[in-house]
Amino acid sequence: MSSRENFNKHPSFTSQEIDLSDYFFTIEGYEGFFYTLYLITIPYITGAVFLFFYVAKGDFSNFMLLDINAFFVVWLIGYEIVAIFILIAILISFLRYDKKTKNHKQNRHH
Repeated sequence: MSSRENFNKHPSFTSQEIDLSDYFFTIEGYEGFFYTLYLITIPYITGAVFLFFYVAKGDFSNFMLLDINAFFVVWLIGYEIVAIFILIAILISFLRYDKKTKNHKQNRHH
């Protein structure tokens, strides 16, 4: 078997199956409800925490001066922060996968 055939047999990073229940708590049959709840709450809480610590400098009285009732704006801020962390996690996962693939190929050749 040539090295090219061996390389083609190893699945690519983008062809991996991802099961979100490995990362989030869900009850079987209610996955859609839980994912929707997470989609709404995680970015909002992240945005509120960011506003509290970064914008209001951790001062509760300054935090109360902010218009925290602007749900969509707070959610968008949190969404962007969460998206950055997800992209960083995907990049790290890709680099680890790429390194594992290279090590696997090198071990096969020796």
